[in-house]
Amino acid sequence: MKIKNLKLKIIFFGSSKFVIPIIEVLQKNFDLALAVTTEKNPTDPIPSYCAINKIPYLSVSSFSDPELNSQLSNVNCQLAMLADFGLFIPNEILNIFPKGIINIHPSLLPKYRGPTPVQTAIINGEKETGVSIMKLDEEIDHGPIFAQEKEEILPQDTAESLYERLFRKGAEMLPGILNKYLDGNLKPVAQNHKNATYTKHLTRQDGFIDISKIKYSPRGEAGQKSKIEIERMMRAYYPWPSAWTKIRIKSQELRIKFLPGEKIQVEGKKPMNYKDFINGYPKVGKEILTKLGLLDNPAEWD
Repeated sequence: MKIKNLKLKIIFFGSSKFVIPIIEVLQKNFDLALAVTTEKNPTDPIPSYCAINKIPYLSVSSFSDPELNSQLSNVNCQLAMLADFGLFIPNEILNIFPKGIINIHPSLLPKYRGPTPVQTAIINGEKETGVSIMKLDEEIDHGPIFAQEKEEILPQDTAESLYERLFRKGAEMLPGILNKYLDGNLKPVAQNHKNATYTKHLTRQDGFIDISKIKYSPRGEAGQKSKIEIERMMRAYYPWPSAWTKIRIKSQELRIKFLPGEKIQVEGKKPMNYKDFINGYPKVGKEILTKLGLLDNPAEWD
């Protein structure tokens, strides 16, 4: 669906490859006057896409950036869009846009507000999530909601695959919602804030697995629990920060990553399957995989 007879100027705030479908929708239906991103490198997804498609863009690290304030003041926009941006929008920026800033958030708000809704849903073993299109206010993911759609979390989903699917779904929802909103036929509905849950920023340490603290029993609950947890970590933290640990080979300490699809990547090496890992590191390979419950029949590897 196309926006009806609109060449309204609009500004987009966003980062990451996942939001490219949203930019495509905005470029097709609006006068996309400016894209603001936290990505710095010209080869990053947003700068690269904007350069190829002749969309003005600006890389920023904060809203105190003088060039950003100058450009926002010079562009007369009624409406802005935001998705996966990473910076909190202050009131002085919100107030620039008479029609507000519309946010596409990859969860079923008020559940999983904040920066890592998809990773948290996978870690918690959720069977479904969704996408919410909402109007920003002065609090994080707190504003009223225009529309939501559910999305199943597939057993093989990683954070990468699920973010990609949810933002694409949000882009598909956007034209119809904006048509109604700009025509005055759609008003957002307040969230039930009592049901709100929150997510946190991830660090590399969130993916760390302390092998020394895991005890595995082939038939016991501890082994099964660790297998479920590591499997969720592998999917939720892919591609970053990944599920990882450290191993010592002779005098060298190496970082190893546990990847989806029964793959392992030793620091400095290409990803390999479990068999190749055990063959290459026979003293520690089987021990680690057994402790984590990742080998269904450890005796087969003797």
